[in-house]
Amino acid sequence: MHTVETVSLDDARRVIAAGEEAALAEGQPVNIAVVDVGGNLVAHIRQDGAWLGSVDIAINKAYTARAFDLSTADLAKSSKPGGQFYGIQESNHGQVMIFGGGVPLLSGETVVGGVGVSGGTGEQDETIAAAAAQAL
Repeated sequence: MHTVETVSLDDARRVIAAGEEAALAEGQPVNIAVVDVGGNLVAHIRQDGAWLGSVDIAINKAYTARAFDLSTADLAKSSKPGGQFYGIQESNHGQVMIFGGGVPLLSGETVVGGVGVSGGTGEQDETIAAAAAQAL
């Protein structure tokens, strides 16, 4: 039998706490979501003052990072007109996000989930997501 490693609720809480700390350092309230190895939501927070419209975006960034096992910023580079993934954001019922802020969560070299951040600039979302992912 093969055992699948995945993000636990405790892991998600740790990732989110690190993301919250990074968001405070950036001075930008955000939404932070963590999904497991199957792309299912484990936990989500919306900091006070973070945009309501960013709730689904954060969740979908986390899903996208896990679904394709790469950052949403990297996926965005290949999804421009003429790129090998042009139009990918129309797949998966619109759940695929092609702007920065989604990062796969790794245990060693194995992807075990994803984290998504939304509410700041693309650069802020990427910085916060990277800091959050480091906490795993």
